[in-house]
Amino acid sequence: MDFLMAAGSSLYDAAHHLVVFVIVLSVLVFVHEWGHYWAARRCKVHVEAFSIGFGREIWGRTDRHGTRWRVSLIPLGGYVRLHGQGGPEESFHAEGKADAAEPAQTAPADPPPGAPIAGPYRPGQSFAEKSVGQRAFIVAAGPLANFVLAALLFAGLFMTVGQSVTPPLVTAVQPGSAAERAGIQPNDRVLKLDDHTISRFEDLQRVVRIRPQQPMVAQVERDGQILSLNITPDRRVVEDRFGGSHEMGVLGVSGGVNEIRRHDPLTATWRGMVETVRLSEATLTAVWQMIAGTRAADEIGGPLRIAQLSGRVASDGVVQLLGFIALLSINLALINLFPVPILDGGHLLFYAFEALFGRPLSPRAQEYGFRLGLMLIVVLFVFATWNDLKSLRVVEWVTHLFG
Repeated sequence: MDFLMAAGSSLYDAAHHLVVFVIVLSVLVFVHEWGHYWAARRCKVHVEAFSIGFGREIWGRTDRHGTRWRVSLIPLGGYVRLHGQGGPEESFHAEGKADAAEPAQTAPADPPPGAPIAGPYRPGQSFAEKSVGQRAFIVAAGPLANFVLAALLFAGLFMTVGQSVTPPLVTAVQPGSAAERAGIQPNDRVLKLDDHTISRFEDLQRVVRIRPQQPMVAQVERDGQILSLNITPDRRVVEDRFGGSHEMGVLGVSGGVNEIRRHDPLTATWRGMVETVRLSEATLTAVWQMIAGTRAADEIGGPLRIAQLSGRVASDGVVQLLGFIALLSINLALINLFPVPILDGGHLLFYAFEALFGRPLSPRAQEYGFRLGLMLIVVLFVFATWNDLKSLRVVEWVTHLFG
């Protein structure tokens, strides 16, 4: 009986995580694709289809512009299809990209579910006919929309719930810590760490956390004087509440009293943009550390871990879920901007070549680029899924089962 109850609880948790994950992913994909759609309409490019999900259409309607809005069977992504995407160099892939194997077609205004989608087209509305600058703008608008979403979510939270603010004032120093070895004392106010300006204690934590065992120069204010101290954060491996282990830098200092401040709309909007930039910088720094080998790559998570995190964060409340969506939106934007063919960043790299040399890369070179990009994405997906299985202890369970 206890086994059946435990199994039922596990199934309920899995279903809850899956539903929340699909909702979160759909929101992020819709915003990303809306960016492509909005930019395409501004550039007078005909949009043939806007789909949430892949595969067979389960709901759809065609608007007066000839765009087919559809919800498809497999809710793991989506795409915007623009007229004139006839080859690999002019097609979107990944979260919101059209399938290059489906050329532009002419179809009825309201085709049956699953039929190829296309709508009225007038000369000059083809994506391929637009200038390299317009095509780059359309491609970049997807990640930009995700950045905007994150900034707006942060701004909304800062206006309604408030922003956690703690002055960068050291109230206590742990004996034997990196801070004590560097000469930091209680009542010191940290002003800078290398080139990072510290205005809140959270800024200090954010910079130190991603730089374990990396020497830095700290500027502190003590009794009205500015001092420069050399400091190297200690390395600590911690396990989060989701079962994952992470390396982080630790100074060994305590801060002042935490305050929650609500901001007016203008200040909250600015703070939201600043928070988006800061989290983007921290994410890119962490990625570079993984590439350089100074940070463990097992922190990379895939769909399974995101689904698990989505469900658990949603259980903590709406505020936590909105913050999580903002963080995922930043990650989605940054990943899409990586200069990997098949992602938005790969398209932008090709367009930069075209702008510099006055001609696009040859179709063969682009084809090889997209194949390489697809291979890299597949390898990354497999690696992330393996990390997920280890994090969820599926690998441990299977090893024990057959051991």
